Amino acid sequence: MTDTTQPTVKASQIALQGLWKNNPALVQLLGLCPLLGVSNSVVNALGLGIATMLVVMGSNIAVSLIRHQVSDAIRLPVFVMIIASFTTCIELLMQAYTYELYRILGIFIPLIVTNCIILGRADAFASKNPVFLSALDGFMMGAGFAAVLVVLGGMREFIGQGTLFANMDLLLGPVAQDWTLIIIPDYKQFLFAILPPGAFVFMGFLIALKNIIDQKAEQKKLAKNPASTTGSKRVRVTGSV
Repeated sequence: MTDTTQPTVKASQIALQGLWKNNPALVQLLGLCPLLGVSNSVVNALGLGIATMLVVMGSNIAVSLIRHQVSDAIRLPVFVMIIASFTTCIELLMQAYTYELYRILGIFIPLIVTNCIILGRADAFASKNPVFLSALDGFMMGAGFAAVLVVLGGMREFIGQGTLFANMDLLLGPVAQDWTLIIIPDYKQFLFAILPPGAFVFMGFLIALKNIIDQKAEQKKLAKNPASTTGSKRVRVTGSV
């Protein structure tokens, strides 16, 4: 079967959409359950972020490869099976190489299967685009999600425990044993920041910050390129104003 689908987006547009304009966590508000549940430290956030990024990238590649062989009637069950297969692979790899972190993340690793980001990208993008663009879309969407996770994890770890990068050896091995930064010595823990309610508050701050940055950028753009007025203005001389 000939491929009649032509790429309609550029790589730079895909990168910008995934990392900022259409970020799955800050704009689409998808995958919030694991994002808020395990982002109480940088190592937890980075571990879940990398696992999610690998699954969405792998499933996008697989879906793009078989998109002409799967009919619309069965595409969603097939996509879910592909996502479940990649999630199982990541779960087994974490059990083999990062077992302690796998135990900390717990149920959130198998639940990657139900992450709306992954199924959404497989159906909306990978099933309609070639392999390279689909892989790039999966990588950028996963990287955007992981970046928000890490920033949120850093905020919660710093305010909650007064440290950064604690226990990074659980993910990166012995080389990261001394990476813990004690920002505030003898810091009394702020429990609210570590618990899920604190995650909601910090997530709200991040969304508000993104909206402010977007508004500032839009104002600068309008200041440089003011909207041109076409035609001449007419003065109303009849009727009520």
